[in-house]
Amino acid sequence: MKTLILIGALLGVCLTQALADDSVNENNQGNDGGNSHQNVNINNQEHIANIHNYNSWNGWDAVWDYSMELFATRLFSKRACIVAKMNKEAFPSLEKLSKFKDQKPAKGTPPPPSLRFSISKTRVRNVAQFGRPIDKLCNGVPTYYAREYQGEALFFETQGCANAGILGLFGIYLCGNISGC
Repeated sequence: MKTLILIGALLGVCLTQALADDSVNENNQGNDGGNSHQNVNINNQEHIANIHNYNSWNGWDAVWDYSMELFATRLFSKRACIVAKMNKEAFPSLEKLSKFKDQKPAKGTPPPPSLRFSISKTRVRNVAQFGRPIDKLCNGVPTYYAREYQGEALFFETQGCANAGILGLFGIYLCGNISGC
């Protein structure tokens, strides 16, 4: 009986580490004097990262669902939600997100890698098709699909784009006019 209890305790410790959730906080003092604060919560068991960008009206929330290979960003200023396919080669892994909390970029470090997405003008009719986490984020809000820009289109201006990336680690630019907002 003692052996079973010992084995159970060891299994509990091992599983706790494997299924643990992580939280990453990032504060950034911008060049224009503005502040931005982000919180990244990682659910290793469900392979999901929830990102909250606290920046008043320009704030946003996002879900990165690694199981569905999708991400969604709810832009408060646009009163809209954007869903797009993850580029598995470019998006940081959950492990890298978890380790980011212990790293601070040195001065003079080049800007983080980024991806740009073009927002379609057509609204998504069934948000539930993207899974429960994205449905919860986007439910009741006009939702649009976006596609990653490829090739030369990567060099266009970021004016008119919402930056929905993780400060200092990874940039995501969601670009386009959203009709009806």
